[in-house]
Amino acid sequence: MTKYILRRFVNYAILTVIATVFVYIAASSFFYPRKRYLGLNPPLPEASVDELLSTYGVNDKDPVLLRTWWWIERIFTEPLPNKLGLDLSGSPVIIEMYNRAGVSLRLLLVGAILAAVLGVALGVWGAVRQYKASDQIISYASFILISTPTFVGGVLLQILATNFNRVVDHQVIRFTGAYTPGITGFFPTVWDLFVHLLLPTIALTLFGAASYSRYQRAVMLDVLGSDFIRTARAKGATRNRALIKHGVRVALIPMSTYFAYSFGTLVSGSAFLEIVFSWEGMGKYGIVAVQQSDVNALAGTVCFTAILLLISSTLSEVLYAALDPRVRV
Repeated sequence: MTKYILRRFVNYAILTVIATVFVYIAASSFFYPRKRYLGLNPPLPEASVDELLSTYGVNDKDPVLLRTWWWIERIFTEPLPNKLGLDLSGSPVIIEMYNRAGVSLRLLLVGAILAAVLGVALGVWGAVRQYKASDQIISYASFILISTPTFVGGVLLQILATNFNRVVDHQVIRFTGAYTPGITGFFPTVWDLFVHLLLPTIALTLFGAASYSRYQRAVMLDVLGSDFIRTARAKGATRNRALIKHGVRVALIPMSTYFAYSFGTLVSGSAFLEIVFSWEGMGKYGIVAVQQSDVNALAGTVCFTAILLLISSTLSEVLYAALDPRVRV
């Protein structure tokens, strides 16, 4: 098992490096960071702009491949804070990643786990109760959520929370920022973090669970008609035991792979939620990087996202091997 996991991890690590370098090349080719300094009053001399852009390693007068080589060389030669260069605000990208990663992971980890658990449970329930009222309700709700943009769901939750606070005449649910400045003490701080995490987590969980439930329902329906379910029932197993011990385990095998690929959707959804809820996380950092043509910041964001996908893909491989004994490890 260890060799299998290590082998898969190395494969995904190579893909992570390739994806990050490719994005850096693409961003360097199409971004125009020089526009940040155009139209200033008084205007900056062109030589000063060239010097600033060269300091960041994004001077468009240098060939793209040469800039890419300098960027790769910096990873191996510069001290840790400067390995991914500076963003256009002059801050080291790795420092920004360190400060923002915890904010994003707080939302992503909780949302991903809850979305997977809820989506699988609803998918199994819908398959077992096919065409019943509960299955129809879950199906219609899932289709509505899948067709609704993530940021729209976040805004709707903000409106509902605002109306709820107005009804109870108290600011019970807070949704601006990841925390309230000035709060001290362990329990007040934990409660404040929970309240700020509530709405974006609900949004990410609901939208993630909607897609999981559709996929899990389809897989579970195939499993319900399998011979091994009928064999288990013929040997005296109860319906619930046959479904849980045999059916659900087999249905979870393709879900383990689907989780790795759908995790990217959750990452993109959380990026828009960070904008809606004013969270200073990696998602917002990446969106601002695109708006400002910040090559280094975007490369750092993609590197962070690729690492998350690497971890989720490795985890899915572990789950796949654990659920399916036919896999050679």
